[in-house]
Amino acid sequence: MATLCYNAPRIILFNIGPYQIDRKTILAPMAGVTDLPFRQLCREMGAGLVVSEMVAADPSTWGTRKSRLRIQFGDEPAPRSVQIAGYDPQMMAVAAQFNVAQGAEIIDINMGCPAKKVCKRAAGSALLQDPPLVGDILRAVVDAVDVPVTLKIRTGWDRDNRNAVSIAKIAEEAGVAALAVHGRTRACRFVGEVEYDTIAAVVEAVSMPVIANGDIASPEKAIAVLEHTGASAVMIGRGAQGNPWIFNQINHYLEQGELVAPPSFQQVGQMMARHLRALHEFYGEVGGVRISRKHIGWYSSGLTGGKEFTQHFNKLESTLHQQEFLQQFFLNAINQEQAA
Repeated sequence: MATLCYNAPRIILFNIGPYQIDRKTILAPMAGVTDLPFRQLCREMGAGLVVSEMVAADPSTWGTRKSRLRIQFGDEPAPRSVQIAGYDPQMMAVAAQFNVAQGAEIIDINMGCPAKKVCKRAAGSALLQDPPLVGDILRAVVDAVDVPVTLKIRTGWDRDNRNAVSIAKIAEEAGVAALAVHGRTRACRFVGEVEYDTIAAVVEAVSMPVIANGDIASPEKAIAVLEHTGASAVMIGRGAQGNPWIFNQINHYLEQGELVAPPSFQQVGQMMARHLRALHEFYGEVGGVRISRKHIGWYSSGLTGGKEFTQHFNKLESTLHQQEFLQQFFLNAINQEQAA
């Protein structure tokens, strides 16, 4: 088994507009997760493309602190992709223009989110129930900006209304540059088997790059999905939570045919400390303390003593106390291991 270090040569695999994507692993947009600190870590760990958290198309929300943070790019390399969500074609077009003005180089349209608060406003995956409106939105956004437009969908609204193939054809005709498909319906949310056959049918039906999404959490699963579907890449969502190493692990297995050794206990601790520090710097004291709890909880879920660690960590109310407790946890574990 190879070591964690990974420096394979980069080979262009497919394009999204003028942008060359040289890895088959893409970080999925996840509200409350794919902020700038997490995107930067995943890029460093080998993600060929990362996508921002969802930004609402409603202009009244753009001045909020949450929205401003969601479209911060720092020193992220190109292409910078921002996901927008809404139900009105003209509003979506204006939102796309606004985000391009802020630095977005790819606009991703959300037609896959299953959350009730999104669907009840006829946005996200609810749009799959109205193919003509899907076409109107896609054409409006593509015509409004000079950057590539991508789309994320599900296989349909429910098991009796699967229309991913027809939606994919509408998207391609509208000028969408790439399509990500989560292999479940909106009704399935994140439960049940993923419809990789449906993703394969979408790949067969269109010529643009198609990205397979859904339950891809290991190198072995990634290569199986790519072979089964013929997709250009895999999109990793929940599998990356607390595990940014997954991108290198999949890339290495695809390109070298061998598994990368998992991170050591010390490496996990170093990454947690680094991620924690980045969150505090990005969000400030109050936001950093609150938002870091879920990220640190994901990292610690697989560690010995992780449950007790997380319970205590979530009660801490300051940056300093969180950092000190994290450091002490790993020092104590290393000392116990050495004394054994």
